[in-house]
Amino acid sequence: METCIFCEIIKGGIPSHRVFETDSVLAFLDIHPTNPGHTIVVPKVHHAAYSEAPDEVLADLARTVKQIAPAITQAVSASAWNLIVNNGRDSGQIIFHTHWHIVPRFADDGFRHWKGKAEYEEQLPQVAEKIRTALG
Repeated sequence: METCIFCEIIKGGIPSHRVFETDSVLAFLDIHPTNPGHTIVVPKVHHAAYSEAPDEVLADLARTVKQIAPAITQAVSASAWNLIVNNGRDSGQIIFHTHWHIVPRFADDGFRHWKGKAEYEEQLPQVAEKIRTALG
């Protein structure tokens, strides 16, 4: 099994700039930040992806984000923040220990969202039906 960098950070084997910790969650600064204050929030128990984590773990992550995001925003004088979760290789996930990014935002910071594709608009009814069917 490949060593998980986030598990090593949690154990203290790799140094990090910790900003918040509970019995179940750790938050630390991203070493390659998009903006100042870019924080990663991880469960202390390893789950490779969001879709594999139990509801209780996801609830702990959500509570942590709600608690620390305002403090991060204030500390770096940001005007807003994004919560980013990548789930699976094709989404851009490169560390397979579920984690959430809190990215502080500033006016004109150059961080851009994806653009919608007009060619997919006509497919909305069919896609919605497929999703409802998949949900049962």
